[in-house]
Amino acid sequence: MKKALIIGSSCLLLAACGSQTADKKEESNSKELKQVTLMLDWTPNTNHTGIYVAEAKGYFKKHGLDVTIKTPGDVTADQLVAAGKAQFGISSQEILTQERTEGVPVKSIGAIIQHNTSGFMSLADKNIKSPKDYEGKTYGGFGAPIEEPFINAIMKKERADSKNVKIVNIGDTDFFTASKKNIDFAWVFYGWTGIEAETRGEKVNMQYLIDYDKNLDYYTPLFIANEKYIKSDSKTVRAFMQSVKEGYEYAIKEPKKSADILIKEAPELKDKRELVEQSQQYLKDKYQADASSWGMQDAAVWKNFGEFMKKNKVITKDFNPEQAYTNKFVEE
Repeated sequence: MKKALIIGSSCLLLAACGSQTADKKEESNSKELKQVTLMLDWTPNTNHTGIYVAEAKGYFKKHGLDVTIKTPGDVTADQLVAAGKAQFGISSQEILTQERTEGVPVKSIGAIIQHNTSGFMSLADKNIKSPKDYEGKTYGGFGAPIEEPFINAIMKKERADSKNVKIVNIGDTDFFTASKKNIDFAWVFYGWTGIEAETRGEKVNMQYLIDYDKNLDYYTPLFIANEKYIKSDSKTVRAFMQSVKEGYEYAIKEPKKSADILIKEAPELKDKRELVEQSQQYLKDKYQADASSWGMQDAAVWKNFGEFMKKNKVITKDFNPEQAYTNKFVEE
């Protein structure tokens, strides 16, 4: 009986030790992961799919990262990244170009989509079929300094006068709601709002920016990081970008599965399954497009758009395109 008690006690002791060892090992592994924060530019959507795939498929963990994904509130991703309060963020070339000329230490580290898929959309019954038709109409914007120059630039192509366009701020009001109330057209991404129109059976007209001015084929959205952080911890920056690169490569190959992952990781989208799936199908060929690999950026794109911004007086100071971005964290 004594022998049995000793053996039993030993087994319990070994089991307890084994459990403690496992707990310590798990705790140790958790501590080894580098904790970083990513601030999105908007609420979760298919522009962000690669991020959520990287989280769900364990790509972040594989590269030694524990990533907290946050959606913006009163403070933008650019502001948090510039202040060092978030390691990574999502922004766009038009915002970053302005920031660079104002001395904000933010840099682009990867393009999410290769070509600009945005433009001015209107419901078909507004009968707006070209920029010339903007005359006498009301544009619903969100207060960005680039909006009026964009409208002016493409209207000039049709010898139309942008002074005849009324501009009102609709903030984050839904395009369809605003269009049926007080606006005629708005600036949207076709990959989301355009696809949503399709799923709703709404007939729309769209004028893509790149169809009217090649300089408007810029990177939107893109990943950003603080210049100081890039220099001080390039290892973590590389780990992050390689993780999301794997995520977007998966989204390119598996759009349906990626849409499922996005909905699971961002449950607020569960009632928009059809939109998410169709948007994912649309974007799968847009993420990398004609680039050598996902995330790559072209110097000419930065130069051309910078010149457009300067010519249209959105920026007044000199802009150095070569210092605004880097490919070293996504190139093969």
